[in-house]
Amino acid sequence: MTQPSATQEQYRQRLARYVTALRNEQPDAVPIRPFVAEFTAKYAGFTCQEVTHDYEKAFEAVCRCARDFDWDAVVPNMVYVWTGLTEALDLKYYGVPGIDVPANVAFQYREPPEEEAFMRADEYDALIDDPTAFLYTTWLPRVSRVVPAAGEPATYRGRVALVKTAWAMGQYFQAFGPQVTRLREECGTAPAIAGILKAPFDILSDKLRGYVGLTMDMLSQPQKVLRACEALAPHLFHVALTTADPNHQAPVGFWMHRGCVPFVSPQQFETHYWPTLKPVIEELWRRGHQVLFYAEGNWDHHLGHFSELPERSIVFHVDKGDLARARRTLGDKFCLSGGISNTILSFGTTDEVLQEAKRVLAEAAKDGAYIADAGAIMQNDTDVENLRILTDFIREHGVYPRGHSFPAETQVVPEPDQARGLKGLTARTSETKVKPGVCTSWEERARERPPGDGDADLFRRVWEDIEGLGYSFIWHCLVSF
Repeated sequence: MTQPSATQEQYRQRLARYVTALRNEQPDAVPIRPFVAEFTAKYAGFTCQEVTHDYEKAFEAVCRCARDFDWDAVVPNMVYVWTGLTEALDLKYYGVPGIDVPANVAFQYREPPEEEAFMRADEYDALIDDPTAFLYTTWLPRVSRVVPAAGEPATYRGRVALVKTAWAMGQYFQAFGPQVTRLREECGTAPAIAGILKAPFDILSDKLRGYVGLTMDMLSQPQKVLRACEALAPHLFHVALTTADPNHQAPVGFWMHRGCVPFVSPQQFETHYWPTLKPVIEELWRRGHQVLFYAEGNWDHHLGHFSELPERSIVFHVDKGDLARARRTLGDKFCLSGGISNTILSFGTTDEVLQEAKRVLAEAAKDGAYIADAGAIMQNDTDVENLRILTDFIREHGVYPRGHSFPAETQVVPEPDQARGLKGLTARTSETKVKPGVCTSWEERARERPPGDGDADLFRRVWEDIEGLGYSFIWHCLVSF
């Protein structure tokens, strides 16, 4: 029998350590899983423009970091937005390095003024009726400088933009598989996350109404906002499910933006944000997928709500919140990550980095079920030596003499009884006008065609498979880019 190489064995050990912590148990050591974005460019000698506009350089930068640092897991490309794709569609809401901002500054999201919001206050009914159709007919022409609006004449550049962006998206997503393989085989490093999720309320705020517009809508038409969140939820779940780890090991990445106090009031969280997000999380867990709650900002007000979720269904990442409080509130049920000051990693002294590492190990890692990471994504202001000092300290002192690790192949899935007890999204999905995954239903298409005597199931299957490509394109434009 062929013996595994040193790199293969390292990968198995790291993956096992990571999965054990995800299961809210105590591995042999604290897993180190830094969310390094533009930091990788700085380390590899690239500009922000290079890793944002050329994803092959972004992949190479991640691999260089993974080879040189003793990390257990990384994101295959934390500089996720590929501006080659966003420029192909000429999206308005990006500040692109080297064009709109300096070449060595990270890409920026640019929210339009309230009067130029990508969705108007009187358009909720159209969004609720068919979210996918609304995205194609109303939202896309407004966010792109080249896609004409309904009623405007088609243009050569607009048609070409749609075709080349669709091909580019497929090319980019398909490149992640080889990148994961490269990290495993060359670096012995596990993938940190797989898949993407955003909350319905955050999508309304980030990409549709804008924060100011949604704030006004919560006062003037809160029921329409709630119905819109309910209409979006099955589609956002579908995006998360279809991009999740088929091996049920790496959690789905969930980026939490504007659903916490003070962006919303506690009452608004309870009436709108949480009831339209919680069923999505339950449905993902019912199907065996954990979700990483990447809680940007301070979510201390809402820890009690998160504790309602099934045991092990989430991993809670602390940014500006109280790490010790999160451990007290959630630690019996969920693994925690993060909590290390980005400011100290960027500008602190060696002693300050060491003191921060000691604090975090004491507050969150004593009994296991903690993953070491900074509070927020690390950009190119993070000091290379400080991150190396942190890594070395955690590796030396974050050891559990009595810890254990599950086999690397272990899946993070719910107990059968727990899964059966979850309601999830079943009822809401059945109420949607067009089910998630297609743009035009097969039933509508069949009414347009003469009845023939061939195999109807064959026609339906292929129709829905190809429809799924068009569906994925627009929803990833919304959620991923």
